[in-house]
Amino acid sequence: MRPFVSSLAFLAALAGAGAVDAKKRDIPAAAETGPAVSCIRTSDIRETRVRSDSVIDFRTNGKKWYRNTLPHSCPSLGFEERFMYKTSTNQLCSVDIVTVLYSGGGLQQGASCGLGKFQPVEIAKTKG
Repeated sequence: MRPFVSSLAFLAALAGAGAVDAKKRDIPAAAETGPAVSCIRTSDIRETRVRSDSVIDFRTNGKKWYRNTLPHSCPSLGFEERFMYKTSTNQLCSVDIVTVLYSGGGLQQGASCGLGKFQPVEIAKTKG
């Protein structure tokens, strides 16, 4: 069976075109709004925001946010703010892997890191 590569994966990867040093960036507070889930449907993902080397926020249909805290830091994820994923189903799950994408002479693959569970959250409004 061929792995399904979502076009959303590449949109998510390109969403972070202006990289910012993750150490200089604050991760917005988030209040849990329900129990964590193992998977979210790829067709529901509308936006991603890489917050650091270990935190990615996913916005789904209906403007619902899920915070994924990776079990281990993923080198350069917070700096590059780009990633891709491959899945053989229509879901992105805590057992799946994201791969950091580097720019410069085209997109090149970097570290691959496992996801954590998807925690539904309400993200605090930031000033600015």
